[in-house]
Amino acid sequence: MCGIIGYSGREQAAPILLDGLERMEYRGYDSAGVAIRSETKGLQVKKSKGRLKVLSDMIHGGADLEGTLGIGHTRWATHGEPSDVNAHPHVSESGNIALVHNGIIENYMEIKEHLIKLGVKFTSDTDSEVVAQLLEFHYRECHNMLEAVGRVLRRIEGSYAFGIICSDYPDALIAARKDSPLILGYGKGCNFIASDVTAVIKYTREVAYMDDGEIAMVTPEGIDVFDSELVPVEKAHRTVDWDVSAAEKGGYPHFMLKEIMEQPDAIRRTVSPRIREGRVVLDDVKLTPEYVKNISRIFVIACGSSYHVGMVSKYNWEKLLRRPVEVVLASEFRYCDPLVDEHSLVVVISQSGETLDTMAAMREAKRRGGRTLAIVNVVGSSIAREADDVLYTWAGPEIAVATTKAYSTQLVLMDLVGLYLGDLLGTVSAEGYAAIVEGIQRLPEQMSASLKDTEDIKYFASRYFNHDSIFFIGRNLDYAMGMEGSLKLKEISYIHSEAYASGELKHGTISLIEPGTLVVALGSYMPLFDKAMSNVVEVKARGAEVMALTAASRREKMAKTADSVIAVPDTLAMLQPSLGVVPLQLFAYYVALQRGCDIDKPRNLAKSVTVE
Repeated sequence: MCGIIGYSGREQAAPILLDGLERMEYRGYDSAGVAIRSETKGLQVKKSKGRLKVLSDMIHGGADLEGTLGIGHTRWATHGEPSDVNAHPHVSESGNIALVHNGIIENYMEIKEHLIKLGVKFTSDTDSEVVAQLLEFHYRECHNMLEAVGRVLRRIEGSYAFGIICSDYPDALIAARKDSPLILGYGKGCNFIASDVTAVIKYTREVAYMDDGEIAMVTPEGIDVFDSELVPVEKAHRTVDWDVSAAEKGGYPHFMLKEIMEQPDAIRRTVSPRIREGRVVLDDVKLTPEYVKNISRIFVIACGSSYHVGMVSKYNWEKLLRRPVEVVLASEFRYCDPLVDEHSLVVVISQSGETLDTMAAMREAKRRGGRTLAIVNVVGSSIAREADDVLYTWAGPEIAVATTKAYSTQLVLMDLVGLYLGDLLGTVSAEGYAAIVEGIQRLPEQMSASLKDTEDIKYFASRYFNHDSIFFIGRNLDYAMGMEGSLKLKEISYIHSEAYASGELKHGTISLIEPGTLVVALGSYMPLFDKAMSNVVEVKARGAEVMALTAASRREKMAKTADSVIAVPDTLAMLQPSLGVVPLQLFAYYVALQRGCDIDKPRNLAKSVTVE
């Protein structure tokens, strides 16, 4: 969740570290800090609670800190409240070693109590400082930093990505990882570590992805990588193929709005290479017809918005495949004794490919014999590397914490996979197959048309932004889509918002509807449109104000009952959520704008969730 960057080169390190941290602000954080090694001043550590600008102003954009070796960090609190003291980097008692850390050390208290008995004094409440102090303990024993790191990794339990510098090593930083992402960046006369490629793309496009248990020694001349036994490892280099401008706002006031507007192009990138001559072609998937026909059960495992993609896909896949589909929150999957075996297809969905809950659930599914198919955006990410098959969404970098184009590309890719599997099973007719392919290919054009005129949505946002509680209701695919619309609203506007299946209103929820309550009624799923209308009447009778979303062909009918109506182009029922979610994203955005919220970096949230 936090951001790590490390630099070893010939230029002043601090400004480069601040620049990298700024590019990772979207990940979510509550404090920031840097540690720089200087020939004359030793380790210089500066850190502060709050936004990165506080730190930058403190050190005058990095100009105050001399030195060409350093590490930087933006922290999202887990152990210890957000504070200057708990911010990273953490320093050993002697001041000789500085460390930044992403992840959680599960046995930190046991180690801390042991070190306290040895006389070590701690200054913070964090698990990360324990590692810094333990590292110094072993370094004093062996006088070799690489060996000391190896000893520490054998003692700690949990997840970690570390960046470490020592005053005795003038131009070398050490990195290590387990269950938390860390990349190596190869420059000219300089090299990097980072938790996110966006931090280094300005300086290099040549990267490698560290694997669990690996340790790297980074100097200006090169990067040496070792396994857990300190045996050298050759790393495959990758070239980042997107431009730095893709991670900039490009004239938009917020990344979220930019990314909403990028969705038609993102869907084209996802779809175009995978439809050839009217057929879905998934070159990267090795599922044989024999295996697919023996699938008895499908699991979709994900968190947050990706879970909502799974909910939409459950409705669609069960119709296409005639197989049971169970959607499970990744954070619950390991603890429910799932009925996974060799006849189970387990689809894991993650934007970053590093979501710790999802990764752990995938490993559990593999342990039980299930075949795993990953839907991710980040090439070379941990989930992508470990899954049996992987499909990339090609959404490009998504900077805003609240996902938009990642959700949309995941959704359309799941539609393609469902159609592909249905064809292998023979459960989709030739006519139905052709119609779905055509409908998917039309989505970018239809979405672009919806995005050209957003004035109604802006007006509705200005009308409804002061509500304290909002309910989304819908049936079938509308219910699944409403879950995502509700999440978007609560994430960035901080309004209490819940999504309910419309048929469940009478089983308790309707007691919450009182005069003036805003209900967002979703009626874009045409097979159940009349029932959706009945629920609109039902909440109106209790005094609710209703903003409805429906397909263009039913706009007039919906307008006879609802107070406000948003219409999206008509398409096949299974594809309607791809179009319907866009105005819900925009509504959340403009409501948050009216409320003066920090839209791209909502409070307490992080982009890449790498802790459990």
